[in-house]
Formats: sequence, C-alpha cells, structure tokens
Amino acid sequence: MTVADQMKILERGAVELVSPKELKERLASGRRLRVKLGVDPTSPDLHLGHSVPLQKLRAFQDLGHEAVLIIGDFTTRVGDPSGRDGTRPVLSKEQIAENAKTYTEQAFKVLDPKSTEVVYNSRWLEPFMEKELLSTLRSHTVQQILAREDFQKRMESNSPITMLELLYPLLQGYDSVAVQADVELGGNDQLFNLLMGREMQKDAGQDPQVALTLPLLVGLDGEKKMSKSYDNYIGLTESPRDIFGKVMRVSDEAMWTYYELLTTEDVRALKSLHPMEAKKRLAQTLVARFHSKEISDAERTFFDDTFSKRQAPQDVPEVHVTRAQLDSPWFEFLVEIDAVKSKNEARRLLKQGAVKLGELKVSEDARVGILKEAGCNPVSLKVGKHRFYNLSLPG
Repeated sequence: MTVADQMKILERGAVELVSPKELKERLASGRRLRVKLGVDPTSPDLHLGHSVPLQKLRAFQDLGHEAVLIIGDFTTRVGDPSGRDGTRPVLSKEQIAENAKTYTEQAFKVLDPKSTEVVYNSRWLEPFMEKELLSTLRSHTVQQILAREDFQKRMESNSPITMLELLYPLLQGYDSVAVQADVELGGNDQLFNLLMGREMQKDAGQDPQVALTLPLLVGLDGEKKMSKSYDNYIGLTESPRDIFGKVMRVSDEAMWTYYELLTTEDVRALKSLHPMEAKKRLAQTLVARFHSKEISDAERTFFDDTFSKRQAPQDVPEVHVTRAQLDSPWFEFLVEIDAVKSKNEARRLLKQGAVKLGELKVSEDARVGILKEAGCNPVSLKVGKHRFYNLSLPG
C-alpha cells in the first residue's frame, strides 16, 4: 500500500495532525511505529465515544504498527482537566485498579491483542514525581499551562483549578517520553497535552511524536458529547438488542459522523440509501463488531419484524414479580429486572411515557402494584422501543 493510501486511512475523521509531513516520512521509512493512546480508568465501562481513538489505533495496527495502550492508573489520581469546567472526583487506588481491568478487556474488543503493548504509567510516573519533577517544572511556565482554553474558562467563571491539574499535561507528556512514542492519539480536547508531549520528547533528545486528534463523538441526544454522565451513551458491553436499538435512536445527521469515526464504510456511497436503511446497516455493523455477525443479523430481523412490520416479538422474557416488589416504585423495579442500567434512565423513560403496560403508560410516581389492576396474568410490559417482558403476578 502506498504512503498516500495509508495517509487517507489514517487522516479519516482527524481534526488535527501535527504534522502530515512528519507522519508521511515515518510511514515511508518502513519502520514499525509505536502509536500511543492513553486512557484514564475513571469508570468501569467504555462506550462508543471511547472507541473512536481505539478504532484509529486499530487502523495503525492493521497497517503493521504497534499499539501502546497506556493505562493511566497514576494520572487518574490527578484528574485530566481537558474539556472540563470542574475538578474530577478523586478515586481510590482500588477503584482505579478495578476499572483498569475492565478497560483492558473492553479495549480488546477493538484492538488486536497480539500487536498491543499494555503499560501502566505509575511504573514511571511515581519515580518521576520523586526524582525529576522539579527539573521538569523549571523548563515549563505557568503561562504555558494556563493558556489552555479549559483553564481560561474556569478562571473566567471562578471555578477552582487544583495544583495537581496544572501538572497533568506534564505527566501525560512524560508518558510519551517513557514509551518513546512515534505517534500519539487523543480527543481534540487533548491537543494541548499531545503537543506538550512533543516538547518534552525534544527536551529528552527524542524525535517529537506526531499528534493526531479526533472529534468527540456526539451522544444519542445529538447535542452533548457521549458520556455516562449525560445518559446518552452506547456501552461496548451492552446487549446486542440494546446496541441495535440505541443506534436506531441516533439522528440522521449524527449517523454520518458515526459512520466516519466508527467504520471504514464509504460514506458517500451510503448516502444514496434511505436514512432508515443506512441506520440499520450501521446498527448491524456495530453489533457484529462487539458480538458477532450472526447475532447482528438476528437483531436486524427482530427489529424489522417488531418495528417495521409491527409484529410482536416471539422471545419475550418472563419475569416473576414477588409480593415484596408490588410495593416498589417502578424506577427501582426496572433496574431490578435489568430492563434499564440505572434509576436515572428509568426515571427518564417514565417521564417520557416510554414504559407501558399494554397500551397504558406508567406514571412516574406509580407503584408496581398497579399490575393487579391489569385484569390479566401475565401482563405485557414494554420499556422504551425495544425491550419487552411478560410480568407474572404472585399467586
């Protein structure tokens, strides 16, 4: 494959590339590049937004390069201020270790484990903080750090900035020195940190890494970035049905961004399709990636039969309601039967009128005991557009 063809693959969806000339030269050398991506395990689960840089890292792997996945067990204790208007909550070492374990497992749903080096930055940052921090601080100014847009916004709004947060770009930059990165990937809100890595590599006598940034994936609401905090995410470990159903909620406009950032499909060719068909194909592609093609085909059939052809699903799970649960509020009951991930999601669906017993909408303040008024047993429950249950009442 020519360098031009490789550049076309690697530049797809990129926001910033510093610099194209350097990347072309490194690709032309034929040398196996070390491509770095750092992730701070701030929560136990990854979502599609996290998979955007992972997909780009996989693209480098497919071209013969080595992925260096840095688990930021040390930097998580500091807290990345990128794109934030407030300080991150502090996690314990135990929480960080547990999150890191699941991060690695989920990252390998995208990456090739055979060409991935997984490293933890506490290995070099703990001794760095003890021995080299002072000399590094002498080489960088407060003005440099405070020039960041996110810090500027927080100063304007009188939001606090901790001293540790001021150190974060230096710590991420030192990661690049420690692993001798040729390329670093990140979200566009991390451009400052990636450029800091270039400067620190120069100070260490290394060739500066190429910095490639990618956009933040918009969430299901079509407005904010995908985040568990905004409840607008699609998790990598969610069920095939939930992934398929949530993709179908993506706006037609945002769908093309999903195609560009999460697949290798030719977007121009797909635009000749009806948006509904294009969205179904996207849902199939993502379910196949995180589960299997056979499962994705089955979910497509389920969706077509249930929602396009208006047929009732055949494999509805049965839930046996206990006497104790009859007095529970619905937002708690929906979590207990795994119909939703959280009480916040349950409350949102109830408020939207998206929880139904037959054709009757369940109100926000209702108790599970209203099942006794249905006049039948079992009672059909629909949660959102894609989840169905038969609820059996206690005798």
